[in-house]
Amino acid sequence: MQSEQFTYPPYTIPLVEAYGNLFESVFIVLHPFVRVPQSLAWSATRHYPGDTQILAHGAKCTWSEAAARTGLNSCARINQALLTSIGSLADHLADPFARDTLKNFLESQPVWMPVEGRFEPLLQSDLLQAFTAAGADELICVPEFLATDPVITLPIADLATRSIPFPTRGTLLARDHSFLFTVDWDSFFTLFYGQRSFITRVASALNLEGFFATPNTEHVWYNYSFGCATVTLSPEHWQTA
Repeated sequence: MQSEQFTYPPYTIPLVEAYGNLFESVFIVLHPFVRVPQSLAWSATRHYPGDTQILAHGAKCTWSEAAARTGLNSCARINQALLTSIGSLADHLADPFARDTLKNFLESQPVWMPVEGRFEPLLQSDLLQAFTAAGADELICVPEFLATDPVITLPIADLATRSIPFPTRGTLLARDHSFLFTVDWDSFFTLFYGQRSFITRVASALNLEGFFATPNTEHVWYNYSFGCATVTLSPEHWQTA
C-alpha cells in the first residue's frame, strides 16, 4: 500500500477490517480530559486554554474519572455526551441529559473536555514515544485532505523539541507501515493500528486509556454501550478481539 492510502478508515466497515486487514489489531485511545490549575478553570476564565498553557500546566484526566464523577458509567456514554456537546449527532442519536451532566461536572471542576478531531496536546509526547519504542527517528504524516496537503516525512526529534509544529490531525504512520495513529475530524479518540503485542506494550508503558476494538466495533461505537462499556487502564481487562 502507498502512504496516501492510510487516511482515516471509512465509517462503513468495522475498524479492524480497514487498510485491507493489514493490521492485526486496533486500539481506541481515548483523548484525555484536561485538568488545569484553578486559575485556568472555566469558573475563572470562561475561556478554553491554549495549547501552550495545556502543555505547560495541564494534566490528563481520564474518562474513567469523568465517568465515576458524573455517573455516565461507560466510555460509550461519555463519547455520546461529548459528541452531543459539539452538535455532531442527529437528534435521535444525541443524549442531552449526558451532555448536560458532563457540562455541569466540567464547569464545577478545573477540568476541560478534549477538543474534537485533533491529536491532543497531552497525547502528543506519548505518540512520539511509540515511534521511538519502535526504533524510528522519522514518521510519515498523511494529511486528512490529500487534495490540499501533501504527505510529508517529519523527524521525531524536531517534533519532540517542538522546533517544528506537531500535526494537528490526519495519520501518523511508521515508515515501514507496521503501525499508525489516525484521528477523524469529529472524534474524541485516536485509532492505534499495529501488532497486538506492540500495542499492548506501548499502551501499558504509556498508561494510555482505551480498549481494543472487537471484530464488529465501528467508528460509531458510542452506540455500542454493551461492546464498549469497560473503561480501564489495566491491560488484563482490555477487551480482546
